[in-house]
Amino acid sequence: MKVVQAVFGVFHHFELAHQLRRRGHLQRIYSTWPWARLKREGLPHSIVRTFPPFHTSEYILGRTGHAPPALLSKLAAWNALTFDRYTRFHLSRDPQGYPDAFIAISGAGLLTGAEVQRHGGVFICDRGSTHQRFQDQVVHAEYKRWGLPLPLAKPHILVREEAIYAQANAITVPSTVARRSFIQMGVPAEKVHVIPYGVRLDKFTPAPEPPSQEEFHLLFAGGVSLRKGIPYLLHAFAALRHPHKHLTIVGHISDEIRPLLPRLPTEDVTFTGSLPQPELASLMARSHALVLPSIEEGLALVQGQAMACGCPVIATPATGAEDLFTNGIEGFILPRTENPTQALADRMQHLADDPALQLAMRSAALARVHQLGGWDHYGDLWESLLHTLTHL
Repeated sequence: MKVVQAVFGVFHHFELAHQLRRRGHLQRIYSTWPWARLKREGLPHSIVRTFPPFHTSEYILGRTGHAPPALLSKLAAWNALTFDRYTRFHLSRDPQGYPDAFIAISGAGLLTGAEVQRHGGVFICDRGSTHQRFQDQVVHAEYKRWGLPLPLAKPHILVREEAIYAQANAITVPSTVARRSFIQMGVPAEKVHVIPYGVRLDKFTPAPEPPSQEEFHLLFAGGVSLRKGIPYLLHAFAALRHPHKHLTIVGHISDEIRPLLPRLPTEDVTFTGSLPQPELASLMARSHALVLPSIEEGLALVQGQAMACGCPVIATPATGAEDLFTNGIEGFILPRTENPTQALADRMQHLADDPALQLAMRSAALARVHQLGGWDHYGDLWESLLHTLTHL
């Protein structure tokens, strides 16, 4: 069985590529990052194809904070379309021929997927979060809740996404909550498959000693944005009663939330920006809990990483937590609510007040994440699905 992948940047697709290559299935992986960035992923250059011009430009301009949103939107649209044309062109000339399966990250592969299907292969859309229409509705409601101007409308993204959902033979998502959003939006249930992400158990490990019980350190890791529920986190942390509390927020601050941050409580809070994985792993091992109040996503990778460091997780259902751990055992999964502030504050306080519970959840998180089996289990699930879809 021959498999080709296409991904914007890296995401989890290079972990999947390693799993497929180990099993003898990977023919090629296409990415929009340059080889200078991709070589650290550990795959031979001979099986990696790159098309970086638009994605690199979009990324660099976006990080300046001064690029017009309309320009970034156009670059994103050009990146998706030209990358799709690039993969279609090169697949048609691949000496190994067309693959049996083409896996493209959501937003990529509409033209290429149809070409692979015409040559007898299957096209799989790998979506890392909820259905695009569902996501748009949830995020736009959040902008209105906090009185921020709505982001630039990007109807072309929704049109392309839904065309891909319809064209694909199957859609993979990382969590049950993401699958439910597709079914809610009218996609047939049998078309949507849940394959939860793994974790690098060799890179995320616990500290020799548990965190100090005299202090209470909380951690957030991810994009600092409305979608990740940052306002709820800051209000909940402000309500936490502890003489030596601290919250570390790791991640790039998005432009849309910057006007709101001065109105939010930030005492005893440190914003670090993005950090390398070794530093993030060290923070996880020294924290009493990772807190993720997201209003929408697919499956936050940092949850499994934190658990592998012995760090319990406090998360909303939107993070895909139900596919990773059990409420009250390895952490807390909040009840479904439009405003999770009070529920967050209650779970933080419960954990802060109970050192024995901290240690019990730490041990349970470690046991659970090792039971899940890291990325190898992820590869097993993918291989099984590919055999079912291709009949090979």
